[in-house]
Amino acid sequence: MIKFITIEKQAEAEEIIERSRFIAHIKRTDTREEADLFIAEIKRQYKDATHNVPAFVIGEKQDLQWASDDGEPSGTSGAPMLQMLVKEGLTNVTVVVTRYFGGIKLGTGGLVRAYTGVLRLALEKAGRFEVREVKSIKVKLPYSLLTKLQKSAEDLKYSIDDIEYSDELLVTLSFEPEDEERIISWFTDITQGKLVISE
Repeated sequence: MIKFITIEKQAEAEEIIERSRFIAHIKRTDTREEADLFIAEIKRQYKDATHNVPAFVIGEKQDLQWASDDGEPSGTSGAPMLQMLVKEGLTNVTVVVTRYFGGIKLGTGGLVRAYTGVLRLALEKAGRFEVREVKSIKVKLPYSLLTKLQKSAEDLKYSIDDIEYSDELLVTLSFEPEDEERIISWFTDITQGKLVISE
């Protein structure tokens, strides 16, 4: 079961629009404190910029949402970026878009398009990452079942996280909770009812 969707990696994108330079920085942040630190870090890095516009969404259900226009006209930068993150279904994400003013005013619509446009480029580079709820168990198996274990992983939808080799194999498996009954049943069959599980 998917718990939430966030970004895969930290990313940066840049665009020049009507001589203004827009630089988007995006990072996964799991807490308000991490978000605040990232925003402060970008503001320090670009302290000579005209604007450093931040937005973040945090929490499995997008519980904590915040944005600022950082001196841009109200509702033209931070709020549209926040709306984009929410609409994309993303959480635990902080973005800061830095602007160096190029002398040409973009107008309300132009600003919204510029900030969301460079954010979209950064999101494409960052990729998506699904955080799923998984169950993990350890099973004891004879060596004779190693090949069957490895071949069945994809079909049965489990991953082999670790194998310890001793008198028998001690295998750590993970899978989505809804697949548990089917997987345990299969392991019980191949071990002829002698399956030993430690969670």
